[in-house]
Amino acid sequence: MEKVTAAWLQSIDALKDVPLEQLQWFLDQSEQITLQEGDPIFIPNEPIKGTYIVIDGSFRICMPMGKEMREVGVFEAQDITGHLPFSRSKTAIGKAEVVETVTFLLFPIEREEAMIRSQFELTQALVHVMANRIRDFTALQQQNEKMMALGKLSAGLAHELNNPASAVVRGSASLLKHLKLVPDAFKQVMSLKLSVNDVSFVSDKLFGVICKDEKPTMSMMERSEKEDDVLDWLDDNDIDNSQEIAENLVDFGFGVDDLNDFKKHIPTEALSPVFGWINNNLVTEKMVIDIEEASRRIATLVGAVKTFTHMDQGHGKQYTDIHIGIRNTLTMLQHKIKQGNVKVDELFDTTLPPVNALIGELNQVWTNLIDNALDAMEGSGKSVLQIKTGRAKDCVQVVIIDNGPGIPDDVKSRIFDPFFTTKEAGKGTGLGLDVVNNIVKQHNGKIKLESEPGRTAFIVEFPFNGN
Repeated sequence: MEKVTAAWLQSIDALKDVPLEQLQWFLDQSEQITLQEGDPIFIPNEPIKGTYIVIDGSFRICMPMGKEMREVGVFEAQDITGHLPFSRSKTAIGKAEVVETVTFLLFPIEREEAMIRSQFELTQALVHVMANRIRDFTALQQQNEKMMALGKLSAGLAHELNNPASAVVRGSASLLKHLKLVPDAFKQVMSLKLSVNDVSFVSDKLFGVICKDEKPTMSMMERSEKEDDVLDWLDDNDIDNSQEIAENLVDFGFGVDDLNDFKKHIPTEALSPVFGWINNNLVTEKMVIDIEEASRRIATLVGAVKTFTHMDQGHGKQYTDIHIGIRNTLTMLQHKIKQGNVKVDELFDTTLPPVNALIGELNQVWTNLIDNALDAMEGSGKSVLQIKTGRAKDCVQVVIIDNGPGIPDDVKSRIFDPFFTTKEAGKGTGLGLDVVNNIVKQHNGKIKLESEPGRTAFIVEFPFNGN
C-alpha cells in the first residue's frame, strides 16, 4: 500500500476537523509498519509504544477476564487505539495480535508532549477518542465485573441450595420407606389389651413432647450420660432395638423418670411393642422436622435472592432498612463465609431510621466490600468479619472491617482508581471499588479507607434522605 497522506487521515471521522498541516506533522513523526497474521503488536505489561492508526487489515486486543484471555475488540482500517494524550497508562494491560495482515501508523509516545504543546486541534481530537474509548471500555469492564460477581454468587448459591434440596430428597425417601413399616407396628400395639386410661396417658405424654416448639439443648457430655442411662433402662426391660430407641428418646428430651412413668401404664409384656410404636412416631417426627427445616432454608435463600436483586420492584430510590440488604448479602455469600471459616460479628444499630436509597445498587456495594474482605482474609487462620452500622450526624454509617494483612501504604491512594487491583491476575478487574465509589457518590455519600496490618475498614456514609 502507498504511504498515507494527510487528506486520508482527515477522512477518518475522529480527525475530520483537524487542519491538514497538523495531520501532516503527525505523519512526519510517525512510522508506517506492516505485520503478518499472528504477529504480536504488544503484550501484557509491556511499555506502551504510542498511538496506533490502522491503515489496512486488522488486529484484535485480548484482556484477562477470570482465568482466560478474552477478545475485547477488533481494530480495522481508520480505527485509532494505543496511548492517547493525557492517558495515565504506561504499560499494556492486554495483548494485541494480527488477525489479517495489517499496516498501521505508530506515533511514538516520546513525541506526545510535543504534540500537546504545538498541535491543539489534533490533541483535542485524540483526547475525544480517548474519552469515547474510556466510556465504552468501562461499560464493558463493568458488565464483566457484574458477571464475575454473579458467577461467584451463583456458585455459592448453587452449593447452598444443593444441601437442603438433597436433604429434602433423602428425607422424603426415608420417610416413605419408614411409613411402610408403620402398619406392622400398629398391628402389634392394637393386639395389646391396654385400658383406655393407659392409652390416653401414653398418647398424651408422647405427643405433648412432640408438639413442643423447641427441643432441649444439651452438651455432648450431658447427652452421652443421659443416653447411657436410657439405654441401660431399655436393656433392663428387654426392649428391642434399644440403641436406636435410646438415641431418639434423648433427642426429644425423654429421661429415665419419663420411662418409669410410661412403665406404670404399660404391662410388662407390652413394653417392647409400645416403645417400638413410640420410636416410630419419634422417627417420623424427626424426618418431618428435617424436611421442614431444609424446605425453609430453600425458601430463605430464594427470598434472599429476590430481595437482593430487588426483583419486581421499581428502580428508583425507596426507603428501606439498611440491615435487610446487608443480611441478604451475607446470605448470598454464606458459602464463601463457611468455606473460609470466617466469624461474622454483626454490630447493628437497629434503631436507625429507614434510608432513601437505590436498593439494588447498594447491594452491589455490600457485595463488593464483603467479598473483598473475605478474599483479603483467605488463608489467614482466625478470620473475623465485622460489620457495624450507626449514625454519623444526618448520615447512615456502615463500616466493614476485616482482620486480614491490610493494604500497603503505597497503594492506598490508588485503591478506588478504575482498573487498579491488588488481586492476582484473573481474580479481579479492578472495577469493584470504582463501582462502589460511584454508587456511594450517586447517594451523595463518601467512602473512606483505614488500613493497617490486621485491620482494614471501609467506611461508607450517605444521607438518610438520599439527598
